[in-house]
Amino acid sequence: MPALHPPSVRVRNVVGQDMPDLLRLDREVFPDDPMPHSILRQFVDMFADHLLVAEDENGRLCAYVLATPPHKGRSWIVGLGVASAVRRRGLAEQLMLESLENLRTEGAHTVLLWVEPTNKPATALYDSLGFVPDREGPRPDHFGPGADRILMTLHTTP
Repeated sequence: MPALHPPSVRVRNVVGQDMPDLLRLDREVFPDDPMPHSILRQFVDMFADHLLVAEDENGRLCAYVLATPPHKGRSWIVGLGVASAVRRRGLAEQLMLESLENLRTEGAHTVLLWVEPTNKPATALYDSLGFVPDREGPRPDHFGPGADRILMTLHTTP
């Protein structure tokens, strides 16, 4: 099924005042393993230029993508989350494309991420963007007991 038009949102960099909404969103998207407040706060403080958020017409955060700044040409997508009410409308793709373009501009030639093997929508999105799964396949317990992950890599042109 083709993606619908993205919802009426504004994409921007995160600001400190977004913390309560960002925590709420992360807990909604990842109820079994949300980021602790302290970790998310540090990401906001350290990577505000690489944490894009989408807010709806009411100013409520509905999606985010977090990347690390390029280091020696490599960057990581640390997290991508979209509220259930706005999924399957192209918002995750829009955020990823904007983040990847920013990373390319900053000199990233390799972008990596971890994805759950059972998360077929995410895997399909990353595949459509050119990410390739690592030949080793799923890494058992990579993020803890029962938290298997697949490493995916995108080689970009700066």
